[in-house]
Amino acid sequence: MGLTRVKVLVINPESGANAEVELIVDTGSIFTWIDGRVLDGIGIRPRRVRSFRTIDGKVVSRRVGVAVIRYGEYEGDVEVVFAEDGDAQVLGVTALETLGLEVDPLTGTLKYVGHLTV
Repeated sequence: MGLTRVKVLVINPESGANAEVELIVDTGSIFTWIDGRVLDGIGIRPRRVRSFRTIDGKVVSRRVGVAVIRYGEYEGDVEVVFAEDGDAQVLGVTALETLGLEVDPLTGTLKYVGHLTV
């Protein structure tokens, strides 16, 4: 099936400024990583710095903030990581759950499944 890539609209919740980006869907990543230059360019303000352990065991620190992510008719507020050079740009599982989406394993596309509760 290969990688699932999607185009999403990243929106500054305060100003409405936005940019379209292509991301790899990564159900193994909790966070959504977007090029920090794109986030800076639309005025997303970092709220804190988080540390992340890479697949090879290194610890890296990155700025994080909140953006609205829109995919088709679905949108939600998502904590995003300001990706730096060399970082993958991915749509993580928290964003997928916030939008009510999952990867369809047969088509490799995103489909709406709704929101679950207990």
